[in-house]
Amino acid sequence: MAYINPSKELVEEIRAIRKDLEYIKAHMVDADSILTPEEEARLEKSLEEHRKGKTLRLEDFEKSM
Repeated sequence: MAYINPSKELVEEIRAIRKDLEYIKAHMVDADSILTPEEEARLEKSLEEHRKGKTLRLEDFEKSM
């Protein structure tokens, strides 16, 4: 197999793409951490219930079952 000597421009373009990809990876948002409006409302409601003491610990719930 013959070795092909890439042009300087091609090498620089690949380096630029690699740098952009590293930036994207470092700043990418985890899709599982994004809530829908409905999920956000349910979360807020559950946090409010927890603050008011209307929730049970999992251990207590399991004992009652």
